[in-house]
This record gives sequence, C-alpha cells and structure tokens, in this order.
Amino acid sequence: MGGYVCAVDVGTGSARAGILDASGNLLGRADHRIAMHQPKPGHAEHDSEDVWRAVCAAVRAARENAGVAAEDIAGIAFDATCSLVMRDVEGKQLSVSTSGEDRWDTVVWLDHRAIAEAGECTASGHRVLDHVGGVMSPEMQIPKLMWLKRHLPGQWPKTGYFFDLADFLAWKASGSLARSQCTLTCKWTYLAHEASGWQMDFLNKVALGDLLQRGNLPQRASPVGTDLGPLLPEAAAALGLTTACRVGTGLIDAYAGALGVLGGFVGDLAGIERHLALIAGTSSCVMAMSLEPRHFVGGWGPYFGATLADCWMSEGGQSATGALLDHIIRWHGAGGEPDAAAHRRIAERVAELRATEGEAFASRLHVLPDFHGNRSPRADPHAVGVISGLTLDATFDSLCRLYWRTAVGIALGMRHILETLNDSGYVIDTLHVTGGHTKNPLLMELYADATGCTVVEPVVDDAVLLGTGMVAARAAGLYPSLAAACTGMQQTGRARRPNPVRRASFDRDYRVFLEMHRQRQVLEAL
Repeated sequence: MGGYVCAVDVGTGSARAGILDASGNLLGRADHRIAMHQPKPGHAEHDSEDVWRAVCAAVRAARENAGVAAEDIAGIAFDATCSLVMRDVEGKQLSVSTSGEDRWDTVVWLDHRAIAEAGECTASGHRVLDHVGGVMSPEMQIPKLMWLKRHLPGQWPKTGYFFDLADFLAWKASGSLARSQCTLTCKWTYLAHEASGWQMDFLNKVALGDLLQRGNLPQRASPVGTDLGPLLPEAAAALGLTTACRVGTGLIDAYAGALGVLGGFVGDLAGIERHLALIAGTSSCVMAMSLEPRHFVGGWGPYFGATLADCWMSEGGQSATGALLDHIIRWHGAGGEPDAAAHRRIAERVAELRATEGEAFASRLHVLPDFHGNRSPRADPHAVGVISGLTLDATFDSLCRLYWRTAVGIALGMRHILETLNDSGYVIDTLHVTGGHTKNPLLMELYADATGCTVVEPVVDDAVLLGTGMVAARAAGLYPSLAAACTGMQQTGRARRPNPVRRASFDRDYRVFLEMHRQRQVLEAL
C-alpha cells in the first residue's frame, strides 16, 4: 500500500473528500451536494443513502483530482455533523420524519424539534449534565431519541440501529458496529472517563432504558483512529478504492477541525490551554483542550478522549454565524441570493464606507446574533436575535451597514465565550480559525480586533480534512499513534494580531452587547 489516505467530511449541505499524503499535504479534493428535507419549522432531515452516494462520488472525484491510484490509498476515515441516523432491524432505512417517508431517516444536527425533551433532561438534574454545561441542548441525541420514541411511537419497535452520522459512514464502509468515543461522549451522555460509560439510571429516567438494545450500541466506545478493519467489497467498489484500505473510527466534524489545527501542539500539552480552535461555517464551534477537566457554564464537556487519548476537550459555539449573514442578505430588501459574489460585493463596499466614515461607520447599529438561540455561554435555545438602530434606509449601503454590524455581533459573541472559558481556568490568547469564515475578510479582522486575540489562519486550505486525514493515517498504520500522526502531519499558519487602535471602540460595543442580553431578559420577563 502507498502512503496516502482519504479523509471524508460530511457537512450540513455537502460531502467533501480529500486525498492527503503522509506529511499532511492535501493533493486533491472534491465535494458533492446532499439533500435536506424540512417538513415543518424546526425540523431538518437527511436521507442517509443520499449522503452515502454523495460521499462515494466525492471520494472518486477527489482521487481522480489527486492523480493517486486506488491501491495506494492505505486508509480512510469519516467526520460528519452530529446528525442521528435510524435504521430498522434489517439495517434498512426507517423514517424519522412526520412525512412518513422512509428515505428521511436522519435527524440533522440543527433540528430543534426536541426542545421540550431537552428541557426535561435538564430538569432531571442528573450528573451527566455536568458535562453539557448544565443544560441539555436539543442538538444532542438523547432529546432527539426521546422525541422519536414519543412522537413516532410506531417506529420505535421497528428500530435496530442508531448511529451518529460519522459512525454510520464507518459502518457502511467496514460493517463494524463500533462507535466512536468522540460521538458517544459528546452527543450521547456517555462518560468515557468512567468505568461504566453509559449512565443507565439517567437513560431510565428519560424513558430510554432500552436504548442500547434498540440501537445496537456497544458497552464501550472505540478511541478515535482505531482500525475498524478493511473496506467491504461493495463499499470499496462504490468508493473507487480497494479492500486493502483500512477504515478508522471517525469523529464529529468540529472535532476533526480541532485536531487539524491543535493536534500539532501535542508535544506541548502543558501550553495547549492557550490555544482555541474556531471551526466556523454555517455555525461556529470552539474547541479547547486541557490536561485536566475544566467545566464552563454554557459549554459542552469536558469530554475525555474525544480526540487525543489523554486530553479533555471543552466545546462551545454559536448556532448561526455564516447562516446568519446569509439570512441578513436574504432578509434585506437590497439583498438577494447570498452567494459568494454577494458576500464579496458587500465586503468590498463595507471597506469603502469604513475608509470614508471611520469609526463612526454604523456605530449606532447593534446586533445581538442569537437568531437561532444561544448555544454558548447562555445555553438558551429559546434566545432570539435583537437589532437596535434601524432606520427607513433600504439602500444597498444600509444592507452593508447591517451586514458589518452583524459580523461585529458574531465576533463579540465569540469574545463572550472566550471570557467565560478563561474564567473557568483557561488562558486562551490565540484563536486558530478554519472553515468558511477564513474566506470572509471582515470576520477574520473582527475575530482579532474584537476579541483581542492573535488569530491564526492555517495555510492548509481545509483543517477539517487534515484532522480526519490524521485519523485515517493512524488507522492505516502509517503512524504508531494518533498523537504521532498529528505531529507528523501538522501544517503551519499565518498569524494576525489585534489592532490596539480599535480596542476602545470594541470595548464599548461589548458593553452594549452585554446590556442587550440583559435588556432582552428584562423584556421577556414583563
């Protein structure tokens, strides 16, 4: 076998694949769209077979683009959004949809149908809540499973398998029913640091005592990068690879990005608490590693072994960031379709207006960006967005002002999360940003200036694929451990330091930001 690996990243709207060499260089990549079904407000569903077909198409195209022979791909691994796949006892598709169509067998991560069930989990007061910031999110799997059992009662007796999406893809590829320590620990209330990971008293309390049996879930999770065996013949044929290719235990997409940008610090674990991974696209995830468990209010974790074996990981984030900027463009009368050209045109005009108007540019306009709830640090899925300072201006320039101040609000939300993390024992002063936001010059500037942190943009074009490539390299035996793969495949980055001249104005904006949070609570209490 050659020294190449395939990394697959399944996001909200597409599947991407990349071919990497053993040094972490991305040689070729491709993507393929996946379908989403939204039958009701708050509901979002995928067709897992459509996802698998998109994965196969992306892998075949990526290998062709890289010019690497199939027999030279030694390993493959999958990362994916934390979406929930349901299959029947024969492994066939089973509907999670109110439409009843079996093809819609996957609850997308951003689906918020289970808000009431999440509240019930929080009200239980169980100690599993200590590892989800004290508040259960509807984006996690337990409340979604509660909803499915309660609202689609005819489906529950038919169930035979439950998977996080990354584990489903590994099963399709290898036939293994192993589940990742990353997925189970982060989204299923599995406590990997304890001898008995599943907390059956909690599952019984929320009427999911039969979960392990119904879902074919193992008693113990598998560490990230574990070799699950070779590709099945039918999977190898569909992917355009060979049965000599090994399949690695995968992880959630944001954690793959964290591994891609923070894994290189594995040799300096004592100093890793200065660094934060920001994986930013449709939504934003922040990931912090530490040698000791660190809890922070409104954050998820700490999770043991969710990426590197001996590290704890804490996660926070914002539920809508790139999606919010898209929404602002669609919503404004001078907007339209929020494609790359629209974002670029707005950014260019913002630069012109700022050059003319200076610090006064849109300074009375303020945006609280919780349009899809507040994931961190408020942990409030019911939170709503607020805009202060609107006028009757409906020109393109007014769109640019609103877009700019929405971007400011997103960056201030990141500052809010950072301050909460540091209050909990971290000493973060460096942000490593990867994902779609690296293509937005306004956000990249704001992440440095509004937070006061040094911002590092990886030179590698896709840190998520790099992180998953590290996992594949470990499974393929190209490295003796995941830590060694991280060290051997790490890539450099470009640093941007905050502009001290802007500090005072952003400090004022941040005071307004916090006051808007307070006033929203006051209004809702009236």
